Amino acid sequence: MAGPAFLTPIIDLVFPPRCPLCGDALAQQGGLCAACWTRLAVPGEPACSTCQRPLADSVVRSGAVQCAPCMAEAPRHAGIAAATLYNDASRELVLAFKRGKRIALADLLSRLMVRRLPDLEGEWLVIPVPLHRWRLWERGFNQSALLAARIARAIHQPLVVDGLERRKRTPSLGGLGKRARAEALRGAISAHPRRAARLRGARVLLVDDVMTSGATTDACLAALRKAGAAEVRIACFARVLDEALDHVDRADRPLAA
Repeated sequence: MAGPAFLTPIIDLVFPPRCPLCGDALAQQGGLCAACWTRLAVPGEPACSTCQRPLADSVVRSGAVQCAPCMAEAPRHAGIAAATLYNDASRELVLAFKRGKRIALADLLSRLMVRRLPDLEGEWLVIPVPLHRWRLWERGFNQSALLAARIARAIHQPLVVDGLERRKRTPSLGGLGKRARAEALRGAISAHPRRAARLRGARVLLVDDVMTSGATTDACLAALRKAGAAEVRIACFARVLDEALDHVDRADRPLAA
């Protein structure tokens, strides 16, 4: 939370603003240096209107606005808005935020996420991906909840921080394949019983820090749909894109992290 404006010059004098990635001096708090801004990879165009996967020029020339997987099987979500593509720079920011407990980075990450959101008409419930209570106790905070709170405030939409709950403690999903992740998450996430009435017929903006295989968001989507949510969009800071797509030309594929 920001303090009184008159204290800012004093705070900056005692604690000079530094780039969270390289440590270089900044003119003001809350950003990156010019060099590190260029390290972030931003989802480009042309891209699928639903999932943000890059589209080959040949696909665009055919008049398609969706990628082949989304056209073949409509996803359960109404769209994904990722602030960045997952690479070394976004990974460093997420690790500093989540494991380094640099909670102030939530302001920067959420600000970048808001910029990528489409205009949301009417009411949307902003709901974070939940943590199991033991993981929350170990870490001290839910990084997705911190992002969701700031996003909800910025777009003037209601925050429902406990809309979903993680009922089962799952192992770390890092290093697991998509099928193993899905199996680990089976039955782990559900709508909170006290929020059932609020979720029925609602439109939801689901917030996560990193979207990798999509297993966690799929589990959240299933829980929200089961609770009766009418529409769900996903907002994340960093997105890992699947490079093994036959509809994306090799030259158009994102670089590996």
